[in-house]
Amino acid sequence: MADDSTKGLSYRQAGVDIDAQDEAIRRLRPHARSTHTPEVLADIGTFGGLFHLTPRGYHDPVLVASTDGVGTKLKVAVMAGVHDTVGYDLVSHCVNDILVQGAAPLFFLDYFATGKLEPAIVEAVLSGMARACREAGCALIGGELAEMGDLYKPGDYDIAGFIVGAVERDRLVTGATIASGDLLIGLPSVGLHTNGYSLARKVFFDRLGLKPGSHVKELGTTVASALLAPHRSYLAPLRDLIASGLLKGMAHITGGGITDNVPRILPEGCTAVVRRGAIDVLPVFTLMQREGKVADDDMWRTFNMGIGMVLVVSPEHAGQVESHLTSHGERFTRLGLIEPGRRQVVYRD
Repeated sequence: MADDSTKGLSYRQAGVDIDAQDEAIRRLRPHARSTHTPEVLADIGTFGGLFHLTPRGYHDPVLVASTDGVGTKLKVAVMAGVHDTVGYDLVSHCVNDILVQGAAPLFFLDYFATGKLEPAIVEAVLSGMARACREAGCALIGGELAEMGDLYKPGDYDIAGFIVGAVERDRLVTGATIASGDLLIGLPSVGLHTNGYSLARKVFFDRLGLKPGSHVKELGTTVASALLAPHRSYLAPLRDLIASGLLKGMAHITGGGITDNVPRILPEGCTAVVRRGAIDVLPVFTLMQREGKVADDDMWRTFNMGIGMVLVVSPEHAGQVESHLTSHGERFTRLGLIEPGRRQVVYRD
């Protein structure tokens, strides 16, 4: 066997292609620029993103920050060869996470890690991020591309997002004023959003033996289309409601489902009573529960089941809130109400 110990090594031979990184950044730059607001002071590629924190009409602003990923939904994207939707998902998830505290997004950064950098895939993912940022009025001001062949299998990648938003201090939505008698209003999801994919993949691919391109009559679409349905952003229908001060609390229904997310906003002494019959459970969840023989408790603690956002409002303001949602073309359902009790969700059929 030949001894290569005397030959020179390069970073590319070690698994990192700087030329591919440069090409990816070149492709990303116009997508990022398309999201920039006047407050952005630096282009993509600098050591740090610059954002001029102008008042933007705020009197006493509070910054709200969050970070998240999209989990093993990425495995479905890789299997299907569809990469732009997961970038959109990432931004929407982060936007919703700060929205529930009343914040509108200011800027966003991303982290993209992979085994072998493929500029076309990076561009597809970042184009989805840029589209979601443009819709939210949020500037994509920077990020990180990491090529780590020793950590990721060929074709695999991971993404994470970091968002910063602002809210007027006296418009923070904390849930502190939630009280017995308040109503729960649910806004619909369009699918799994970004949670529960480890279980979903086991049902569709392991138990049912389906492929991403398999058409499922019950769903009216392919497995890939059903599982890659984009994570909704609720910013548009809720922004003005937040400014009005009519919302006592909001819960983004992600991992943990309604069961674990609604209690996060409840004060002590409050129980959220949810009527399951009020929820139009999406066919994808019905199919997974049946074919996977998944228990009710697991389903409702893993998936959103068709509700992506829960609002808490006082009875006297419910009509105004619902009229606003209707005027914005937003569907909604009255899920239940707040009753005295332990801080938890109780389901009633």
